[in-house]
Amino acid sequence: MGRIGLRALVLGATGLVGGEVVQELLRSEAYDEVRVLTRRPLASQHPKLAQTIIDLEQLEEKADYFAGVRDVFCCLGTTIRKAGSQAKFRKVDLEFPLRAAKVSRQQGVKQFLSVSAMGADKASRIFYNRVKGEAEQVLSSVGLQGVHLFRPSLLLGDRNEFRFGEAAGAWIMKGLDPLMRGRASKYRAMPADTLARAMVSIALTGTAGTHVYPNDVIHVLGMGTADSTYIH
Repeated sequence: MGRIGLRALVLGATGLVGGEVVQELLRSEAYDEVRVLTRRPLASQHPKLAQTIIDLEQLEEKADYFAGVRDVFCCLGTTIRKAGSQAKFRKVDLEFPLRAAKVSRQQGVKQFLSVSAMGADKASRIFYNRVKGEAEQVLSSVGLQGVHLFRPSLLLGDRNEFRFGEAAGAWIMKGLDPLMRGRASKYRAMPADTLARAMVSIALTGTAGTHVYPNDVIHVLGMGTADSTYIH
C-alpha cells in the first residue's frame, strides 16, 4: 500500500496503550505525521513524530494542533487511587476526552477513537464502569463523523508505573489464558499492542457512525498488521 498522507493525533501517549498506538502509527505507511499532546516528552524520536507538551487543562488553547488531523486517538485513563479522588478520576476519564472530542469536531477531525473498558455502563453501580459508560454516551453525542469505542479487558504490557492490583491480575490472567476458550474467551486479558493494532486498523477503514468493540472482537482485529485492513 502506498503512502496516503494521513495525520493522526494521540492523547495519552505516555501511557501503556497510548505509547503502543504511537508506535503502531509511526510504523504505518498510511500516516505521514503523528502528533502527540503530552505532559512530558516521549523518549523515542522519529521523523514523523511531532510532540507538544501541554497541561490538559489548556486543551482548548491547543485547538489549532488538531487542524489537518483526520484521526484522534484518545488513550487517556487513570485509576481512582492515582487520581486521588473520584472527582479527579472523572476529569481524566470523562471530562478531558469530551473536551478533546469537541475540539476535534470544531477542527474538522473525522474520527475519534477512544479506550473505554469492559463493563462500561452508564447505569452501573460500580463507579469506574459508570464513568466509562457515561464517557461513551457523551462522546457519541458530539457529532463527529466516526466514533470508535474500545472495551478491552485487563491490559497487559510494561507500564511506566507499578500498579500492584493490575500486576497481580495480569499474572493470574496470563496463567488462565490457555483455558479461556468458548464463552470465556471474551474475558481474556488484552496485550496493549493488540489493542493498538486494532485501533489503528479501525481508523484506516474510515467507517462512519458510532461503534463499540468488545474485548473478543478487539483480539481478532489486533491479530494482523494495521495497514492490512485499509479499505482503498
